[in-house]
Amino acid sequence: MKVVIMAGGRGTRIAQLFPNIPKPLIPVDGMPILEREIRSLADQGFKDLILTVGYLAEKIQDYFGDGSRMGVHIEYFVERTPLGNAGALFRIREQLGDEPFFLLNADAAFDVDFKRMLAFHLQHGGLVTLFTHPNSHPYDSGLIIADKDGHVEQWLSKEDVRPQWYDNRVNAGLHVIDPKVLDRLADKIDLSNKVDLDRQVLKPLCGTRVMYCYDSPEYVKDMGTPKRFHQVEADYKSGTVQAKNLYNKQRAIFLDRDGTINTYVGFLRDINDFELIDGAAEAIKLINESGYLAIVVTNQPVIARGEVSWDELYEIHRKMQTLLGQEGAYLDGIYICPHHPDKGFEGERPEYKIVCDCRKPKPGLLLNAAKDFNIDLSQSYMIGDSDNDVEAGQNAECKESIKIEKNKANALLESVKGLI
Repeated sequence: MKVVIMAGGRGTRIAQLFPNIPKPLIPVDGMPILEREIRSLADQGFKDLILTVGYLAEKIQDYFGDGSRMGVHIEYFVERTPLGNAGALFRIREQLGDEPFFLLNADAAFDVDFKRMLAFHLQHGGLVTLFTHPNSHPYDSGLIIADKDGHVEQWLSKEDVRPQWYDNRVNAGLHVIDPKVLDRLADKIDLSNKVDLDRQVLKPLCGTRVMYCYDSPEYVKDMGTPKRFHQVEADYKSGTVQAKNLYNKQRAIFLDRDGTINTYVGFLRDINDFELIDGAAEAIKLINESGYLAIVVTNQPVIARGEVSWDELYEIHRKMQTLLGQEGAYLDGIYICPHHPDKGFEGERPEYKIVCDCRKPKPGLLLNAAKDFNIDLSQSYMIGDSDNDVEAGQNAECKESIKIEKNKANALLESVKGLI
């Protein structure tokens, strides 16, 4: 499978630290960032690379050569004049063949299980898959709006008006693309001018049901400013970058929702009744910074009882993510049990009136998350405000299950501080 890495940027914001060095060659803990990324790809079996280069291209070519010393094969496309971040793709179309290819941005530091991402792409059968993830500042990031099946519906830039409540889902600049996308556009785009990947190639696919988002908590960070560079380097030194690759076992702190993160009001039916408990956002931010995954596991029998629709529940969760994001915190996953075995409610939905394996205290939600994120449950924790939460963690064989006082300010925060 071909891997195209866009490595032609100037890196003007970080030039004060590394003048006269192309951004892909900036050393991070003693090794150029692009070499780290290429070695990660090679370890996963992706060894057929094309680098699109421009600024100080000869330095990049001299350093990497044909790639043989790293166990890969590298070809180059040199932009003699700037072509935008997609113009080169149309020039190398024949080299790409007819199979999907990875398109990666060397401006970001990343260590990702690309086999998982490719499997997702092939399973869903789309033309494009975007790597998306939550971050600590979604309020000033570009957002991807998708439906429940992962179809990308909208692509909002930082400057665009966004909904009041939104999923914390940010485009990371890593893609799987079917060359058919290029073929469809070849006669519609003026290739004599710069071609913008997002605006001219990908955004027009929104709403067509051929572009999917692949949500992952793995490490992808821009290192375009001195502050961000120093953070990335510290993360490499600490092992954080490599540890976040889903090929490796992850640790998680599972969280109940009602009474733990937001105020318990009985069955939450009205989005206006959703309020974060004091200290909850700070607690989740600590989890984010610790290297643990922050994953909500919540029983929502209001679905089975017919009191809340799926759309209404998703909107409540978008409010939760928005409020958390405003305080620099994010969730890596939300797992929901919609079932309720007791019958006799007006408007109930019979398809959800079953005895399931996911309703806490059963461990199904935790087990599903563990499968999706390769979580070592024996090194993970469950925190909630009920005996059912504690038992669910015990049934999943978590390292520890912790019960906190319902609706108590800073209860979650103090509990998290005690763990990490």
